[in-house]
Amino acid sequence: MNEELENFVVIWIWTVAAMYYCYSAVAEIPKGLWRLLALLPIFFFLTVLPLKLSSVHLGGPTTFFLTWLCNFKLLLFAFGRGPLAQSWNLIQFTYIASFPIKPRSPDRAPPPSRDALMVPKNVLFAIKVVLLGLIFKAYEYRHFMHPNLLLAFYCIHLYIELEIVLAISAASARPLLGFELEPQFNEPYLSTSLQDFWGRRWNLMVTGILRPTVYHPVQSLFAPVIGHKLAPLPAVVATFAVSGLMHELIYYYFARVRPTWEVTWFFVLHGVCVAAEMAAKRSLRGRWRLQPAVSRPFTLTFVAVTGAWLLFAQVRRNGVDEKAILEIFGLLGCVKERASAICRRSA
Repeated sequence: MNEELENFVVIWIWTVAAMYYCYSAVAEIPKGLWRLLALLPIFFFLTVLPLKLSSVHLGGPTTFFLTWLCNFKLLLFAFGRGPLAQSWNLIQFTYIASFPIKPRSPDRAPPPSRDALMVPKNVLFAIKVVLLGLIFKAYEYRHFMHPNLLLAFYCIHLYIELEIVLAISAASARPLLGFELEPQFNEPYLSTSLQDFWGRRWNLMVTGILRPTVYHPVQSLFAPVIGHKLAPLPAVVATFAVSGLMHELIYYYFARVRPTWEVTWFFVLHGVCVAAEMAAKRSLRGRWRLQPAVSRPFTLTFVAVTGAWLLFAQVRRNGVDEKAILEIFGLLGCVKERASAICRRSA
């Protein structure tokens, strides 16, 4: 574990150095092909760096932050677009590039949360932390659980832990950067459709980076061919396909086994379903709409069932779930030992 922590620190030191190169040298190159060529070594560097990590809880977020989000932000930066194209100082540039955060425009109010729960955010966050703790405790009895119950715990665990990790990264950045940030999640369990789930509620940092890098270019490509009304449909499918490939890459970093492409097919399936949903909404034009009491459980059930079928199958087959649980138990055990030692000293 000590070696893993050392590798983690070294990776982020090298990341800061890479961002300094991008800020001081690459930014001076005119946007376009030459800036893109200057960034190619950084793309490769940020892709191979996380391979030095083998743990789920350090390797996973690092791969997500650097290999996916940071590379995509730098790709936009190569053409003078995206969040890095504005005038930032070095600290701001490094944080925005390396972490799943997006500055909120000063003239833009926080987006209203449609059908939001009437619960203060801090209270809601505390409830999620307690729920995650209860799931960790329940994992002690995982060998006696029905597989479907365990999969349900995995789904909740994935959502809450991801939201906590992203919230911590935003909380650490906000006081240093001095401006407000866009929300990272918007209560995805309140989704009334797949389009609502993926486009407005789940992991909004990914949504925000895929729109300019994949969705808008593909939409512009297809618009002259099939028209502006139909162009969003292949753009949606292409966006989900790219998301699937990036998730497949993250899964490879977890398991280090040959990809089975189940994860990619999960996102392609959801891309096709979202495109079909958009086409249906356009043809119906609001004449018929499911009530939230029906659409919410239907949406969440579809996401959970397809996730158990395609997302978690590879995780369980390769023992990544057991590896993650043992890491949690190891961390909790270490915290208990440190707390006991502190109590003994103060007694």
